[in-house]
Amino acid sequence: MVASLTIFHICQGMNMRVVTCFKAVVPILGLLGFMSAYAGVTRDQDSEPEYVPTGKGWGEYRGPGNHGAAKGAGKPVSSSNGINYHGGPVMLGTTNVYYIWYGDWSGNSATTILPALAGSIGGSPYYNINTTYYDGSNKKISNSVALAGQAYDTTASLGKALSDANVQTIVTNTISSGALPKDPNGVYFVLTTADVNETSGFCTQYCGWHTHTAFQGVEIKYSFVGNPDRCPSSCAIQTTASPNNNVGADGMASIIAHELEEAVTDPVFNGWYDRRGYENADKCAWKFGTTYTTSNGAKANMNMGGLDYMIQQNWVNAGGGYCAVAY
Repeated sequence: MVASLTIFHICQGMNMRVVTCFKAVVPILGLLGFMSAYAGVTRDQDSEPEYVPTGKGWGEYRGPGNHGAAKGAGKPVSSSNGINYHGGPVMLGTTNVYYIWYGDWSGNSATTILPALAGSIGGSPYYNINTTYYDGSNKKISNSVALAGQAYDTTASLGKALSDANVQTIVTNTISSGALPKDPNGVYFVLTTADVNETSGFCTQYCGWHTHTAFQGVEIKYSFVGNPDRCPSSCAIQTTASPNNNVGADGMASIIAHELEEAVTDPVFNGWYDRRGYENADKCAWKFGTTYTTSNGAKANMNMGGLDYMIQQNWVNAGGGYCAVAY
């Protein structure tokens, strides 16, 4: 695999948004490596490379003969909708959202905007897209989300240069302390202030990510979402006016929606994704559809709970598959 710095330079040369370009270039480079390694070998379709999600917006090739399967995943069940089911769990019933505010968020309207999002996305036409996904028993994901709790790490206890492992520790420490419950049907979002970096690639390779870990007998699903105020040109949707007069928070709203719908349809990386390792929201990244102008001159594409948002489209697993903001 080509080093991230090289990919960064490729993206700069292509004049693309760095995060979007990174997601496009990595699978291509991986495929070129596969073709080089296996040139001249006759293969049937089932032996073609399939990538496994990383939770960071691109797929990872795991070698020939395993269909790219993540642990616990079976051979993919092909669909006519551009995304395949791999036999693993999805999150059924009401999904509980938990926010962990990391850093000093005092005076930032994000602490109002983002809870409003979590409290209104369930039941919306937008989130209803996820009901087109189901598990091996044909049980569909519900259009139900609840903001179940919030916790605060105002001192940035693990510092302001976080690794992936640090993010996991923030989640498990918050649960261990009793600040938030241990919930197998929850998704825990670590929301960081603009002065906090995630050193594995925030602003250069991704704007957010999701993953999972076994903790005290429960499979915990969690996500990192950084503040686009740190790198507006990479992670903010609008860099001047935004629907709720907070460029960083409005950018985070779209990232949270993206990571939530992926965590629900592919919580442990053996659920729904395509041959490139793209999960449902990855297939529609930075696509917004029809927009309207808000009273402050910003662009938005949906209203939930009385607030306007500019949130990326999601992949509808029906009708041949397509990006949309409602179903």
